[in-house]
Amino acid sequence: MGDRMEELELRRKELLRRLTQLGEFRRGNVGVGTRKCGKKNCACAEPTHPGHPRYLWSTTRGNKSEALNLRPGPEMEKVVGEVDNYKLFLELTRELIEVNEKICQLRPVRQLTSEEELEVLKKKLQRRFARKRSKR
Repeated sequence: MGDRMEELELRRKELLRRLTQLGEFRRGNVGVGTRKCGKKNCACAEPTHPGHPRYLWSTTRGNKSEALNLRPGPEMEKVVGEVDNYKLFLELTRELIEVNEKICQLRPVRQLTSEEELEVLKKKLQRRFARKRSKR
């Protein structure tokens, strides 16, 4: 158990280090679509032309959608990097949770020294959960 616990704690430390070095991130996706501009002399006016590319960052917060048109160049590069960092953030936090759950399973339960200590602990826990019940 000792070696396994040490491995898990090292992995958790590494994941936390990587999280702190992540930099800026934002949720959402960057996608590309096409649209016709409406100018009669433009190539997109041809029926076989797919249209001009349109780059869009979009996300949903609660029940509201949010979108931002992006111009190819530094602005788009920045947003794409932030969205990529968010995906990495999600992966790192998912893995961190899994590692922490394994550590919790392996960590031994505290041993009580007396029956009196057990009764005090029981009452403390009952009070804690009684308050949660009464708030509902």
